[in-house]
Amino acid sequence: MATISTSGSVKAKIDQNENYTAALAVLASLFFIWALVTNVNDILIPHLKKACNLTDFQSSLVQFFFFGAYFIMSIPSAKILKKVGYKWGIIIGLALMFAGALLFIPAAMTRIYSLFLFGLFVLGSGITLLQVAANPYVALLGNPNSASSRLNFTQAINSLGASVGPYLGGLMILSGIEYTAESWAALSEADKLAYQISEARSVILPYAALAGVLVLIGLMIYFSNLPEIESETEEEVNHHIANDKNTSAWQYSHLKWGVLAIFLYVGAEVAIGSFLIKFAKLPHIGNLNEIDASKFISYYMIFAMVGRFAGAALLTKINPRMWLGFNALAAILLLAYAINSSGNWALYAMILVGLANSTMFPTIFTLAIKEIGHFTKTGSSYLIMAIVGGAIIPPLMGLVSDATSDIQFAFYVPLVCYIFITYYGFVGSKIKQ
Repeated sequence: MATISTSGSVKAKIDQNENYTAALAVLASLFFIWALVTNVNDILIPHLKKACNLTDFQSSLVQFFFFGAYFIMSIPSAKILKKVGYKWGIIIGLALMFAGALLFIPAAMTRIYSLFLFGLFVLGSGITLLQVAANPYVALLGNPNSASSRLNFTQAINSLGASVGPYLGGLMILSGIEYTAESWAALSEADKLAYQISEARSVILPYAALAGVLVLIGLMIYFSNLPEIESETEEEVNHHIANDKNTSAWQYSHLKWGVLAIFLYVGAEVAIGSFLIKFAKLPHIGNLNEIDASKFISYYMIFAMVGRFAGAALLTKINPRMWLGFNALAAILLLAYAINSSGNWALYAMILVGLANSTMFPTIFTLAIKEIGHFTKTGSSYLIMAIVGGAIIPPLMGLVSDATSDIQFAFYVPLVCYIFITYYGFVGSKIKQ
C-alpha cells in the first residue's frame, strides 16, 4: 500500500479510487521536458560531428556521456530523494539540468568537445534524478492494476516532447550548409575554421532558452502541492521482510531480466534515433539534406507518441507480457526490412519502429517491479540505472558503422537488442513463485 505524506511525518493511505490528476499533470510536464532535451541529442550528433570534425564513434559519445549519467547517478539520486523528498529532489534535478544547459555556452564559444560532453553529463544527471522520482511515483499513485496504463500515458506526453525536440533542434541548430568531401577539401583553412565556429555557436541560443524554461518549471514545481509519497508504511515493510523468502532484489528473475531488457530497449531506441539522419541521407534511401532528414526523427517519435496514447487505453484490457513480446517482434521485422531494402519504404519501415517501441519502456518497467514487495524502490533504481544502455549501444553501432563504412548494416545492432526483448515479453517476465 502506498502512502502520501501530508505534513511532516504524518502519512495518509493512498485511496486507489481517488483522482490524482493534478499530481499526474505536474509529473507529465517533467516527462515532456526531459524527453525534449534527450532527443535534441539526435540533432547534436551530426551537428557536432561537423563543428568538431568527428568520426561516427566520436560523435556517438554524445549519447555515452548523456546516458552514462544514468548509471553513475541513479543510486545517488535515490539517496537524495530519501533525504529531501520528491518535491525538492525534482527541484534539484531541474537545477542540475539548468547548469548543464548553461555549460553549452562556453563549450560553443571555445569549440571544446569535452566541454560539450561534460554539459551533457550534467544534463543527464539532472534527468536521472527526475526519472528516479517520477517513474515509480506514477506507478504507485493510484490503482496498481492500472499502473501500466498511467505510465503509458505519461510516456505519451514524454513522446510529445521527444517529437518536438528534434523538430525544434533541427530548425534552431542545423544550418543546412553541408560540404561533400571534395568541396570541403577545396576550402581554405580559414574558411573551414570559420564554418566550424559558426556551426558550434548555433547551439548557444537554444540551450540558453532551455535554461530559461527550466527556471520556469522549477518555480511551478516549487509553488505546487505535489504530494509526498512512500511505497509502504514502516509496518508494511517489516511485514514483507518477515514474509519474503528472498534476501535480494536480484533473486526475482523477472526483475533481473527486466533490467537487461530496459538496457537493450533504451540502447536500441537511442541508437536508431542517433543515426536516423545519416540513414535518411543515404542516396539509395531518402537522399535528403540534413534538415529534411532531421524531421524523420520527429516522425519516429510521433509514432511512439501515438502508440503510447493507444497503449494507455489498451493495456487495461490486454496482457502486458504478450503485448510487449508482439511489439518487439514487430520491431525486428521492420528493422530487417529497412536494413535489406532501399528507397522510401525502407525509411518508412525505420520510423515505424517508433510505433513498435512506443509502450516498451513503461511495460517492461511495470512488469519488472511487479510483486517484488519491499524491494520496489531498489528495483526501480536498478531499472533507471539500466538506461545506461543508451550510452553503450549507440557507440557500439558507431563502431560497426566505422568498421564497415555501412550505416545501414550497423542497424543490425539494435535488431539484436529486440530479440532479447521478445524473449523477455513472452518468457522472461513471468513471475516465478
